[in-house]
Amino acid sequence: MSTITGQKISAYYERYKGIDVTFTKEIIHVTGLMAQQVHLKCGNDFWPCVIYSSSFEGAKIVANVKTGLLNKLQQANNYVSLRLSFKLPEKPNPVSFFVAARMVGSNPYGNSQDINMLTLEFSNRPSDDLIEIMGRLLDANVNSTKRKDERVPLTADNQRKLKMVSRETCVYIQKVPRRCILRDISFSGTKLIMLGIAKFLMDKEGEVQIEFDDPTESFLIKGKFVRTEIVEGKKEMIAMVLNFDESSVPMGYKIRLNDFLATVRADNRPQNE
Repeated sequence: MSTITGQKISAYYERYKGIDVTFTKEIIHVTGLMAQQVHLKCGNDFWPCVIYSSSFEGAKIVANVKTGLLNKLQQANNYVSLRLSFKLPEKPNPVSFFVAARMVGSNPYGNSQDINMLTLEFSNRPSDDLIEIMGRLLDANVNSTKRKDERVPLTADNQRKLKMVSRETCVYIQKVPRRCILRDISFSGTKLIMLGIAKFLMDKEGEVQIEFDDPTESFLIKGKFVRTEIVEGKKEMIAMVLNFDESSVPMGYKIRLNDFLATVRADNRPQNE
Protein backbone atom coordinates (compact mmCIF):
# COMPACT_ATOMS: atom_id res chain seq x y z
CA MET A 1 0.00 0.00 0.00
CA SER A 2 1.64 3.24 -1.13
CA THR A 3 1.28 6.39 0.95
CA ILE A 4 -1.52 8.63 -0.28
CA THR A 5 -2.36 12.26 0.39
CA GLY A 6 -4.65 13.59 3.09
CA GLN A 7 -6.86 14.93 0.32
CA LYS A 8 -7.28 11.41 -1.08
CA ILE A 9 -8.06 9.99 2.37
CA SER A 10 -10.72 12.70 2.88
CA ALA A 11 -12.19 11.84 -0.53
CA TYR A 12 -12.34 8.15 0.42
CA TYR A 13 -14.07 9.07 3.68
CA GLU A 14 -16.73 11.28 2.09
CA ARG A 15 -17.36 8.92 -0.82
CA TYR A 16 -17.56 5.63 1.04
CA LYS A 17 -18.23 6.40 4.72
CA GLY A 18 -21.62 4.68 4.83
CA ILE A 19 -20.66 1.49 2.97
CA ASP A 20 -20.24 -1.66 5.06
CA VAL A 21 -17.53 -4.16 4.16
CA THR A 22 -17.99 -7.72 5.40
CA PHE A 23 -14.74 -9.35 6.50
CA THR A 24 -14.81 -12.52 4.45
CA LYS A 25 -11.70 -14.68 4.18
CA GLU A 26 -10.72 -12.84 0.97
CA ILE A 27 -11.18 -9.38 2.52
CA ILE A 28 -9.13 -10.40 5.58
CA HIS A 29 -6.35 -11.51 3.21
CA VAL A 30 -6.27 -8.42 0.96
CA THR A 31 -6.48 -5.94 3.85
CA GLY A 32 -3.91 -7.79 5.96
CA LEU A 33 -6.26 -7.83 8.97
CA MET A 34 -4.63 -9.65 11.90
CA ALA A 35 -7.78 -11.31 13.21
CA GLN A 36 -6.13 -12.57 16.40
CA GLN A 37 -5.19 -9.00 17.35
CA VAL A 38 -8.75 -7.59 17.25
CA HIS A 39 -9.97 -6.66 20.74
CA LEU A 40 -12.70 -4.63 22.39
CA LYS A 41 -11.49 -2.32 25.17
CA CYS A 42 -13.95 -1.27 27.85
CA GLY A 43 -12.53 0.60 30.81
CA ASN A 44 -9.17 -1.02 31.51
CA ASP A 45 -10.20 -4.47 30.30
CA PHE A 46 -9.77 -6.13 26.90
CA TRP A 47 -12.04 -8.73 25.31
CA PRO A 48 -11.09 -10.74 22.21
CA CYS A 49 -13.68 -10.41 19.46
CA VAL A 50 -14.24 -11.06 15.77
CA ILE A 51 -14.92 -8.17 13.44
CA TYR A 52 -17.85 -9.09 11.20
CA SER A 53 -18.12 -5.90 9.14
CA SER A 54 -17.11 -2.26 9.19
CA SER A 55 -17.71 1.07 7.52
CA PHE A 56 -16.10 4.42 8.39
CA GLU A 57 -19.05 5.14 10.68
CA GLY A 58 -19.31 1.94 12.66
CA ALA A 59 -18.69 -1.79 12.92
CA LYS A 60 -20.31 -5.05 13.89
CA ILE A 61 -18.34 -7.45 16.06
CA VAL A 62 -18.97 -10.88 17.51
CA ALA A 63 -17.98 -11.49 21.13
CA ASN A 64 -18.53 -13.88 24.03
CA VAL A 65 -20.87 -12.16 26.52
CA LYS A 66 -20.63 -14.86 29.20
CA THR A 67 -17.40 -13.21 30.36
CA GLY A 68 -19.18 -10.28 32.01
CA LEU A 69 -18.78 -8.03 28.98
CA LEU A 70 -22.37 -6.74 28.97
CA ASN A 71 -22.19 -5.71 32.63
CA LYS A 72 -18.92 -3.92 31.98
CA LEU A 73 -20.44 -2.13 29.00
CA GLN A 74 -23.39 -1.01 31.12
CA GLN A 75 -21.02 0.42 33.74
CA ALA A 76 -19.17 2.34 31.00
CA ASN A 77 -22.42 3.70 29.49
CA ASN A 78 -21.66 1.50 26.45
CA TYR A 79 -18.51 3.45 25.51
CA VAL A 80 -15.70 1.29 24.16
CA SER A 81 -12.65 1.30 21.91
CA LEU A 82 -12.14 -1.19 19.09
CA ARG A 83 -8.53 -2.23 18.57
CA LEU A 84 -7.63 -3.20 15.00
CA SER A 85 -4.33 -4.40 13.60
CA PHE A 86 -3.21 -4.85 9.98
CA LYS A 87 -0.03 -6.36 8.48
CA LEU A 88 0.87 -4.36 5.41
CA PRO A 89 3.48 -5.73 2.97
CA GLU A 90 5.50 -2.51 2.75
CA LYS A 91 5.78 -1.98 6.53
CA PRO A 92 7.99 -4.12 8.83
CA ASN A 93 5.64 -3.80 11.80
CA PRO A 94 1.85 -4.16 12.04
CA VAL A 95 -0.28 -1.02 11.90
CA SER A 96 -2.44 -0.97 15.04
CA PHE A 97 -4.87 1.63 16.34
CA PHE A 98 -7.98 2.16 18.48
CA VAL A 99 -11.33 3.48 17.24
CA ALA A 100 -13.53 5.12 19.88
CA ALA A 101 -17.12 3.91 19.69
CA ARG A 102 -20.41 3.41 21.49
CA MET A 103 -22.35 0.16 21.49
CA VAL A 104 -25.83 0.83 20.11
CA GLY A 105 -27.11 -2.73 19.76
CA SER A 106 -26.56 -6.26 21.03
CA ASN A 107 -28.29 -9.40 19.76
CA PRO A 108 -27.63 -13.14 20.06
CA TYR A 109 -25.47 -14.43 17.24
CA GLY A 110 -27.18 -17.36 15.53
CA ASN A 111 -28.68 -19.71 18.12
CA SER A 112 -25.92 -19.18 20.65
CA GLN A 113 -26.68 -18.02 24.19
CA ASP A 114 -23.03 -17.15 24.80
CA ILE A 115 -22.13 -15.17 21.68
CA ASN A 116 -23.64 -11.81 20.69
CA MET A 117 -23.38 -9.55 17.66
CA LEU A 118 -22.57 -6.05 18.93
CA THR A 119 -23.27 -3.00 16.79
CA LEU A 120 -20.79 -0.17 17.33
CA GLU A 121 -21.17 3.44 16.26
CA PHE A 122 -17.85 5.26 15.92
CA SER A 123 -17.62 8.42 18.04
CA ASN A 124 -15.32 10.22 15.60
CA ARG A 125 -13.82 9.80 12.16
CA PRO A 126 -11.58 6.72 12.43
CA SER A 127 -7.83 6.48 11.89
CA ASP A 128 -6.49 7.54 8.49
CA ASP A 129 -4.91 4.07 8.30
CA LEU A 130 -8.35 2.42 8.38
CA ILE A 131 -9.73 4.88 5.80
CA GLU A 132 -6.76 4.24 3.47
CA ILE A 133 -6.89 0.44 3.79
CA MET A 134 -10.66 0.18 3.34
CA GLY A 135 -10.87 3.08 0.88
CA ARG A 136 -8.51 1.42 -1.60
CA LEU A 137 -10.62 -1.72 -1.48
CA LEU A 138 -13.93 0.13 -1.92
CA ASP A 139 -12.52 2.32 -4.69
CA ALA A 140 -11.29 -0.76 -6.59
CA ASN A 141 -14.67 -2.44 -6.24
CA VAL A 142 -16.55 0.60 -7.56
CA ASN A 143 -14.15 1.17 -10.47
CA SER A 144 -14.18 -2.50 -11.44
CA THR A 145 -17.76 -1.82 -12.53
CA LYS A 146 -17.46 1.81 -13.71
CA ARG A 147 -14.29 1.22 -15.73
CA LYS A 148 -14.60 -2.49 -16.41
CA ASP A 149 -13.91 -2.25 -20.17
CA GLU A 150 -10.94 0.13 -19.95
CA ARG A 151 -8.08 -1.92 -21.36
CA VAL A 152 -4.46 -1.46 -20.32
CA PRO A 153 -1.99 -2.35 -23.10
CA LEU A 154 0.92 -4.28 -21.62
CA THR A 155 3.76 -2.14 -22.85
CA ALA A 156 7.10 -2.50 -21.09
CA ASP A 157 6.38 0.70 -19.13
CA ASN A 158 2.89 -0.38 -18.06
CA GLN A 159 4.16 -3.82 -17.12
CA ARG A 160 6.79 -2.19 -14.88
CA LYS A 161 4.25 0.12 -13.22
CA LEU A 162 1.87 -2.79 -12.65
CA LYS A 163 4.79 -4.80 -11.19
CA MET A 164 3.72 -7.69 -13.42
CA VAL A 165 6.21 -10.56 -13.43
CA SER A 166 5.84 -11.36 -17.14
CA ARG A 167 3.44 -11.12 -20.04
CA GLU A 168 4.27 -14.76 -20.77
CA THR A 169 1.98 -17.02 -18.77
CA CYS A 170 -0.44 -19.97 -18.95
CA VAL A 171 -4.10 -20.24 -19.78
CA TYR A 172 -5.79 -23.45 -18.68
CA ILE A 173 -8.33 -24.83 -21.15
CA GLN A 174 -10.18 -27.94 -19.99
CA LYS A 175 -7.50 -28.10 -17.26
CA VAL A 176 -4.71 -28.34 -19.86
CA PRO A 177 -2.09 -25.54 -19.59
CA ARG A 178 -1.38 -23.64 -22.80
CA ARG A 179 1.42 -21.09 -23.11
CA CYS A 180 0.28 -17.59 -24.06
CA ILE A 181 1.35 -13.94 -24.08
CA LEU A 182 -0.88 -11.29 -22.52
CA ARG A 183 -1.48 -8.30 -24.80
CA ASP A 184 -3.74 -6.25 -22.51
CA ILE A 185 -5.74 -6.56 -19.30
CA SER A 186 -8.84 -4.95 -17.79
CA PHE A 187 -11.23 -5.51 -14.90
CA SER A 188 -13.46 -7.53 -17.23
CA GLY A 189 -11.00 -9.57 -19.27
CA THR A 190 -7.76 -9.95 -21.17
CA LYS A 191 -6.53 -10.34 -24.72
CA LEU A 192 -3.89 -13.02 -25.19
CA ILE A 193 -1.87 -14.51 -28.04
CA MET A 194 -1.37 -18.25 -28.36
CA LEU A 195 -0.99 -21.15 -30.76
CA GLY A 196 -4.28 -22.69 -31.80
CA ILE A 197 -7.28 -22.78 -34.07
CA ALA A 198 -9.86 -20.14 -33.24
CA LYS A 199 -12.99 -22.14 -34.06
CA PHE A 200 -12.00 -24.83 -31.57
CA LEU A 201 -11.52 -22.29 -28.76
CA MET A 202 -14.47 -19.93 -29.20
CA ASP A 203 -16.97 -20.14 -26.30
CA LYS A 204 -14.62 -22.43 -24.38
CA GLU A 205 -13.97 -21.67 -20.72
CA GLY A 206 -10.44 -20.90 -19.59
CA GLU A 207 -8.44 -19.78 -16.56
CA VAL A 208 -5.56 -17.38 -17.01
CA GLN A 209 -2.72 -16.98 -14.53
CA ILE A 210 -1.46 -13.44 -13.85
CA GLU A 211 1.50 -12.89 -11.52
CA PHE A 212 2.77 -9.75 -9.78
CA ASP A 213 5.74 -8.74 -7.64
CA ASP A 214 6.18 -6.54 -4.57
CA PRO A 215 4.28 -8.15 -2.95
CA THR A 216 4.30 -11.51 -4.73
CA GLU A 217 0.77 -12.43 -5.80
CA SER A 218 -0.59 -14.92 -8.30
CA PHE A 219 -4.19 -14.84 -9.54
CA LEU A 220 -5.99 -17.54 -11.53
CA ILE A 221 -9.01 -15.88 -13.14
CA LYS A 222 -11.83 -17.78 -14.84
CA GLY A 223 -13.51 -16.64 -18.04
CA LYS A 224 -14.80 -17.54 -21.49
CA PHE A 225 -13.29 -16.94 -24.93
CA VAL A 226 -15.64 -14.58 -26.76
CA ARG A 227 -13.67 -13.12 -29.67
CA THR A 228 -10.73 -13.92 -31.92
CA GLU A 229 -8.44 -11.75 -34.01
CA ILE A 230 -5.84 -12.53 -36.66
CA VAL A 231 -2.16 -12.04 -35.77
CA GLU A 232 -0.55 -10.48 -38.83
CA GLY A 233 2.32 -12.44 -40.32
CA LYS A 234 1.83 -15.45 -38.03
CA LYS A 235 -0.80 -17.83 -39.36
CA GLU A 236 -0.27 -20.34 -36.57
CA MET A 237 -0.93 -17.72 -33.86
CA ILE A 238 -4.30 -16.34 -32.76
CA ALA A 239 -5.35 -13.47 -30.52
CA MET A 240 -8.20 -14.43 -28.21
CA VAL A 241 -10.31 -12.27 -25.89
CA LEU A 242 -11.09 -13.94 -22.56
CA ASN A 243 -14.04 -12.33 -20.76
CA PHE A 244 -13.73 -12.84 -17.02
CA ASP A 245 -16.46 -14.35 -14.90
CA GLU A 246 -17.20 -11.29 -12.73
CA SER A 247 -17.83 -13.37 -9.62
CA SER A 248 -14.40 -14.97 -9.85
CA VAL A 249 -12.25 -11.84 -10.27
CA PRO A 250 -10.09 -11.64 -7.11
CA MET A 251 -10.23 -8.47 -5.04
CA GLY A 252 -6.43 -8.35 -4.98
CA TYR A 253 -6.37 -8.14 -8.78
CA LYS A 254 -8.96 -5.34 -8.76
CA ILE A 255 -6.87 -3.36 -6.27
CA ARG A 256 -3.69 -3.83 -8.34
CA LEU A 257 -5.35 -2.58 -11.52
CA ASN A 258 -7.19 0.26 -9.80
CA ASP A 259 -3.98 1.53 -8.15
CA PHE A 260 -2.30 1.53 -11.57
CA LEU A 261 -5.17 3.45 -13.22
CA ALA A 262 -5.14 5.98 -10.36
CA THR A 263 -1.41 6.52 -10.90
CA VAL A 264 -1.92 7.04 -14.64
CA ARG A 265 -4.66 9.60 -13.97
CA ALA A 266 -2.39 11.46 -11.54
CA ASP A 267 0.54 11.44 -14.01
CA ASN A 268 -1.67 12.81 -16.80
CA ARG A 269 -3.25 15.55 -14.68
CA PRO A 270 -2.36 19.08 -15.86
CA GLN A 271 0.35 20.66 -13.71
CA ASN A 272 -1.77 23.77 -12.96
CA GLU A 273 -4.61 21.78 -11.36
